[in-house]
Amino acid sequence: MTNLEESLSRELLRTNRSGAYSCSTIVDCNTRKYHGLLVVPVPGLDDDNHVLLSSLDVTVIQHGAEFNLGLHKYQGNTFSPMGHKYIREFNCDKVPTTVYRVGGVLLKKEVVFQHYEDRILIRYTLVDAHSATTLRFRPFLAFRSVRQFTHENANASREYHAVTNGVKTCMYAGYPDLYMQFSKKNEFVFQPDWYRGVEYPKEQERGYASNEDLYVPGYFEMPIRKGESIVFAASTSPTSTPGLKALFEKEVEERAPRDNFFHCLVNAAHQFHKRDKGSDRYLLAGYPWFKCRARDTFIALPGLTLSIDEQDYFELVMKTAAKGLREFMGGKPLTVSISEIEQPDVPLWAVWAIQQYAKYVNMERCRELYGHLLGDIIDYIVNDRHPNLRLDQNGLLYTNGRDKAVTWMNSTANGRPVVPRSGYIVEFNALWYNALKFYASMLEGQGKESKVADLEARSEQCKAAFVDTFLNEYGYLLDYVDGSMMDWSVRPNMIFAVALDYSPLSQDQKKGVLDVCTRELLTPKGLRSLSPKSGGYNPMYVGPQAQRDYAYHQGTAWPWLGGFYMEACLKLYRRTRLSFIERQMVGYEDEMYCHALGTISELFDGNPPFSGRGGLSFAMNVAEILRTLNLLEKYTYQK
Repeated sequence: MTNLEESLSRELLRTNRSGAYSCSTIVDCNTRKYHGLLVVPVPGLDDDNHVLLSSLDVTVIQHGAEFNLGLHKYQGNTFSPMGHKYIREFNCDKVPTTVYRVGGVLLKKEVVFQHYEDRILIRYTLVDAHSATTLRFRPFLAFRSVRQFTHENANASREYHAVTNGVKTCMYAGYPDLYMQFSKKNEFVFQPDWYRGVEYPKEQERGYASNEDLYVPGYFEMPIRKGESIVFAASTSPTSTPGLKALFEKEVEERAPRDNFFHCLVNAAHQFHKRDKGSDRYLLAGYPWFKCRARDTFIALPGLTLSIDEQDYFELVMKTAAKGLREFMGGKPLTVSISEIEQPDVPLWAVWAIQQYAKYVNMERCRELYGHLLGDIIDYIVNDRHPNLRLDQNGLLYTNGRDKAVTWMNSTANGRPVVPRSGYIVEFNALWYNALKFYASMLEGQGKESKVADLEARSEQCKAAFVDTFLNEYGYLLDYVDGSMMDWSVRPNMIFAVALDYSPLSQDQKKGVLDVCTRELLTPKGLRSLSPKSGGYNPMYVGPQAQRDYAYHQGTAWPWLGGFYMEACLKLYRRTRLSFIERQMVGYEDEMYCHALGTISELFDGNPPFSGRGGLSFAMNVAEILRTLNLLEKYTYQK
């Protein structure tokens, strides 16, 4: 904790399952513009999150001597006031807990984010002290979008109003009031000032502007006795201060322990939950800058819910997502907050998610809930009603992706896709074959023999064309084929043709594809997005935005792809690969102590040491690791 090279690279994320979050490093030194103690959506302004309370510095005062426990990085590589040197213990098994020692003073700090409320709660307990002790709290305010910076200006309002045991303030019109309250009476000293030149090194690394000024309206001060606890609340609404201690205890009791790998992943899975004020339920694609995206929702949904026995939440999210799908297929305006639902592979991934539900629950329940939706999706595709998905006479799906990215490999540079995957795309058609076969299996025994026969005929036609189009003489699958253009790059998208329940490939063909993936794409952090032997291999996701755009899908490793690789291994080799897959899981378990503690980063460098990059926490990665663990358990105890 006292070694900043070690501690500043470790971040801690807390969420409230309503879109707001609290995030910083484990020493409370913000290193990203996305960091903040209270970061909330402000729908009246835009669809971004906004940093209201950036941080809260605590000063211990004894005998007139002041010891500031805060930490900020300023321009010129200056850290101040170096409060991390007082840290003696840190633990986040249940809630993040930091113990500071200042001379004879032992001060414990515990943090929780209230569920479904935009409110951060911090409890300070004076564990030990040999003389009268006073605490001073200095809030650093930003009131800005996570994509921008704030700087000293004359437009920021200095006005504040006293509320019970605290104050409320709002720097700019359009923002909600920020309420800062304590569980005991205190003195607020109005001492407005700007702290200039606060710097965010993670933004420097990414080639962005990296410094801002933060506004401090003053400070709160109060005495604290040995053994006493004080709870601080920052929120967009007032709270009952006499109930703050009980509220904090209640929130702690509701927290699941993060005492092992699985429990960390379950905790991370819950952080992606998002509930609107109505009945809609969503899955965020990740933190800190992701929204709810259609493809991510369907790929992550089974792992984040069914794999941890949360069937109810699967059904709630699918109800919202199905509404969005039906609106899109019907040409109606969307009433749900799901982006990119127009992408051509989204209906195919929706079918895959429903298929996982049938396996985890049962086919009868699946048919009851999703049979009509499944039929509508198949008919929608067969009748060529999607604006960018065409069913050709050979039984394959054709998509135009030359000018706009249409697959999960969606990085762009200068307005054009870095990887312009177009035409017959390998995973689209593997998913299409799987969808046809699954829907046929759902209709069997339902008195719809002619429909089943039509689906089987279409799947056989797709199967023959798939093998003829994608399988090459080297035993792997072409990534996409568009007329005379064939992409011979060795990419991980062919793994879906092996991992899906219904595959157009023979057993020998599947083994050949899996072998190539193992030799050229497999890393301890998932599958590379491009083989080192292919042209354009760029495995290090570092540098300015343009440099990272060109590396994003050109060799970086993705754990969610590794999940499908593990599934393919188990389907082909069953129990003989259990120990191999268990060893692969160890590579992810190590991540619980790195980057964002207890979760999985968006992507990893494709070369050693396979450092985590991008977003702090990524839903598809967490989901597929959970699904792999579930599959491991099933195969382990399978007779």
